[in-house]
Amino acid sequence: MDSAAPLVAGIELGGTKIVCLLARGPDDIVDRVQLPTLHPDETLAAVERVLDGWGGFDALGIASFGPISIDRTAADYGHITSTPKPHWAGTDVARRLGTRYAVPTGFHTDVVGAALAEARWGAAKGLGEIAYATVGTGIGVGLIAGGRPVDGLTHSEFGHIRPARLPGDDWVGVCPFHGSCLEGLAAGPAIGARAGVKGEEIGADDPVWEPVAHALGQLCHTLVLTGVPRRIVMGGGVMVGNDHLFPRVRAAMVKSLAGYIALPEIAEDGFVVAPALGGNAGPLGAIILGQQALAEQRMSFTAL
Repeated sequence: MDSAAPLVAGIELGGTKIVCLLARGPDDIVDRVQLPTLHPDETLAAVERVLDGWGGFDALGIASFGPISIDRTAADYGHITSTPKPHWAGTDVARRLGTRYAVPTGFHTDVVGAALAEARWGAAKGLGEIAYATVGTGIGVGLIAGGRPVDGLTHSEFGHIRPARLPGDDWVGVCPFHGSCLEGLAAGPAIGARAGVKGEEIGADDPVWEPVAHALGQLCHTLVLTGVPRRIVMGGGVMVGNDHLFPRVRAAMVKSLAGYIALPEIAEDGFVVAPALGGNAGPLGAIILGQQALAEQRMSFTAL
């Protein structure tokens, strides 16, 4: 525990719940509060009540469901953009909270937050280049290189790639934008829709898992081809509790790559792994986003 480390308020804004964390790191968590994700006005007011009650902190980090605008020069920076979640499209999150608390504020996707935390403290500890994929209600990927998010025009949206299909599989998928994209085929709602039962009721030997593993193998194939991750961490409600998926996804990835990337570690069990931080990965990632925003401000002051 380092009492000299900055005290950061971290917010993981998820589609169904929000976790507010006041911490310096995983070994120094001062408070943790969980809230439901409701209408944006009600939800953000509840978050503000929590942060107001904490009093002073040095920085703020927000890891949010998306899509979001992360371009600081854009008029809609800090907003949730084209989400299908009712009422949330166009909601200002980062500017609203950053202005209210007047501290350096980091803002990125929830999967980037989880990737940062798993790279620093979790299943990819010590690796500067990783991918974190969440497979749950939706599918998203956070890419980290050199310990920082891989960004450009916007954040990645690997959940909406169009994977190669298994021969004879013409199921239409459930994505409202793309039908049979990765999320439309392998996210929790898609699995339930195809199987006709809730995901937790599906046995490991159910045939529905074959096309799911195939699609997720296509995701890992794509991530390998970016040349970035030294490890792929896969979490979310579909992966957690379904350990049988990991060897199937690894095998589908290796088969799909067909020997093109001749690196033996890709075929090893330690390349595609489960997360280590559990439900604190996203909130701890928000703490790192706040730490990085504070460090950037200090560097800019030093350069003056």
